[in-house]
Amino acid sequence: MTLFSVEGKKVVVTGGSRGIGWMIAAGFVEAGAKVYISARKTAEVEKAAAKLGCVAVAADLSTPEGVATLAEAVEGPLHVLVNNAGATWGAPLEEYPEHAFDKLWGINVKGVFYLTQRFLPHLRAAAGADDPARVINIGSIDGIRVPEMENYAYSAAKAGVHMLTRHLARQLAPEHITVNAIAPGPFDSKMMSFALDDPATRELIAAGVPLGRIGRPDDMAGAAIFLSSRAGAYLTGAVIPVDGGISA
Repeated sequence: MTLFSVEGKKVVVTGGSRGIGWMIAAGFVEAGAKVYISARKTAEVEKAAAKLGCVAVAADLSTPEGVATLAEAVEGPLHVLVNNAGATWGAPLEEYPEHAFDKLWGINVKGVFYLTQRFLPHLRAAAGADDPARVINIGSIDGIRVPEMENYAYSAAKAGVHMLTRHLARQLAPEHITVNAIAPGPFDSKMMSFALDDPATRELIAAGVPLGRIGRPDDMAGAAIFLSSRAGAYLTGAVIPVDGGISA
C-alpha cells in the first residue's frame, strides 16, 4: 500500500450529492474506494451516485430515522466516515430567528455526533493500530475566525463541530479511531453560490484569499484522502483549514 492510498476502503460521505461532499466523494471514487453518499432528496442523490459511480442512500440526517437508514444501508466495517451534511443561515442581527439556531444545531452538530455514535460498531470493526478507522468532520473557517457575513448560528455551530471533533478524538484514540476536521474556505457550493455565482463578487472574494483563488475540488478531496490514508494515520484531534491562507 502506498503512503496516500485509500484503495479498497469503504467510505461514507454525507451530503455527497453536491458541493464539497461531491468533491470529496469524487476524489475517493477516483482513488479506488467504495463510496456511499447520502442526501435528503432521493432523485438528487441517485443522480449524483450514478455520475460518480458510487452507492446512493436517501436519508434526512437531521432525524433519528434518517441516521438509522444510512447506518443500516452500510454493511460490515467502515473505514472512513465523512460528516459533511450541513446547512447555513444568514440574517441581520435584529432579525435573526431562533429557529435558525435550532435547525443548524440539529444538522451541523447533533447530526455529526449521533451519526458518528451510530457508526461506531462499523468503525471499530475496521480499526487497527497501524491503520485506524477515520472520522472526518467538515467544519468551516467561519468557526475559526469571525466572518463578515451575519451567519451567527452557522459560525457558532461550526465552532461547535471543531470542539466536538477534539472531544471525540480524545475519547476514541484508544480504540484506534481518529477524528479530525477540515475547515474549508471559499469553494463552489450551494452555500456559497449566492456570492460566487456573481463574477464581480467572486473576483472580490478570490482577491481576499492569500493564495488568490477559490478552492478547487482537488484541494478538498486531497485533504480528505490524506486524512484517510497511511500518511494521516498519526493525526487526530486536528482542525485543518483548507482556505488558501485566509485564517492565517
